[in-house]
Amino acid sequence: MACRIRKFFSGLVLLGAVVLAILWGLGMLNSPSANATVRQLEEAPGQIVYQSRQSLKDQHGNSWQSVAFKRIRPDGQSSFELRLVGFPGVAEIDRAQPLTLTNSLGKTLTATDASSTIFTDAAQPEPTVGQYDLQPLLPQLQMGIPLTLTLPTLGSEAVSLSVSPLLIEEWQTVANYE
Repeated sequence: MACRIRKFFSGLVLLGAVVLAILWGLGMLNSPSANATVRQLEEAPGQIVYQSRQSLKDQHGNSWQSVAFKRIRPDGQSSFELRLVGFPGVAEIDRAQPLTLTNSLGKTLTATDASSTIFTDAAQPEPTVGQYDLQPLLPQLQMGIPLTLTLPTLGSEAVSLSVSPLLIEEWQTVANYE
């Protein structure tokens, strides 16, 4: 009798392991990605900003906030930029150098610095905040292919940030708002 109970529970454990393996393989047990929500803000009458916020980790495990946003001005002009914000003391951004975007296929793009417009005191910009013009790069960002952002820094190694295909898709969604 004890032998049959043991076989029953062994079979039950085996069945549970098989079910877990199948669910894991289908991605149903992976923790859901923390997709940011697209926000809409009215900055001024007739000036709308759509934005996506996400936390990214660098190669040392430090968190950086990424804010991709499209600003539509009252005259209909629009821009699409990416702001990267690190914690104080992590790294000082070298704004004289572009942000480099490299996809997993080896294609490299560069985004020019647009940080000068965000600081009230241009003589003393925040060293851990950088903003980059992604508008000209949008047609070249491919859906489904991850990116590595390489953020140049002063006096230390560049910061590498991994961007998932889901976040790139979200950036494209924000860029397409009208």
